Amino acid sequence: MNISSLQHEVSAAEWQLRCDLAACYRLAADHGWGDLVFTHISARLPGPDHHFLINPYGLLFDEITASSLITVDHHCNKLRESQFPVNPAGFAIHSCIHQARADAACVLHTHTRAGIAVSAQACGILPISQQATFVLGSLAYHDYEGVAIRDDEKPRLAADLGQADYLVLRNHGLLTVGSSIAEAFLAMYTLENTCRIQLDAQAGGELIPIKTEIISGIASVIKTVTVGMGANLVWPALLRKLARSDPDYKS
Repeated sequence: MNISSLQHEVSAAEWQLRCDLAACYRLAADHGWGDLVFTHISARLPGPDHHFLINPYGLLFDEITASSLITVDHHCNKLRESQFPVNPAGFAIHSCIHQARADAACVLHTHTRAGIAVSAQACGILPISQQATFVLGSLAYHDYEGVAIRDDEKPRLAADLGQADYLVLRNHGLLTVGSSIAEAFLAMYTLENTCRIQLDAQAGGELIPIKTEIISGIASVIKTVTVGMGANLVWPALLRKLARSDPDYKS
C-alpha cells in the first residue's frame, strides 16, 4: 500500500491520537483479537463536532497505520479522502456510543472465540475469577438483533450500555469503552481474559463464586493496584514493545 503520511497535515494532538489508535490495532492483532477485517476500534477526535477515527475497511489490524485511519462524522461522511470504505456495522456501533457517551474517547469491539462463546451463555459473566471482579463492577448486556447495520438499533445499544465500561453483545462479541485508548485496551484485555478463564473453568469441576462484597469494593482496589495510574501504568510498556517489534504503525 502507498498511503501518504498525514503527520504534517494534522495537528500534533490528532497525530498523537492517530499513533495511539494505530498502536491499539497492532496490539489487538498481537493478542489475537482480530477477525480478518471485520471488527473495529474508534477514537473520538478533540473538539465539539463528535468526529472520530476508525479503521479503513479492508485492512487487517496489523496493517493499520496512523495515516491510514479514516476520519468520519456522525453521518458516516469521510472527512479526509481515503481509498478505503468504512465498515457500516462498525460505524453504526461506534457512532451511537460516541454520541451518547461524552466520556467514551475510545470504543473497542471484538469477535473473539472466547468472547462470542461467553456472550452466547445465558449466565453471562460469572463471578469466578479475579479478572471477573474487575469487569462485573461496570458490566452491561445488549441482546442480539442481527448484524448491527440498522439505525433503529442505535438508541437501544446506547441505552443498554448506559454508563458501563464493559458490554457483552449477546451472540456477537465484546465491547469496551475508555476515557483514553489505553483504558479501552486494558479493559478489553481484562474482559477477554475473563471470558477465556470462564470457559476453561467450566470445563472442570464445580465453580467457586466470589463474594458480592468483594466485587462491590473493586473500584478502590483497582486504583490501589495501579498506583492511581490506571491504564497509563501499562500503556507505555506496550508502546515500547511495539517500538521494538512493529514500529511502522506510526507511518
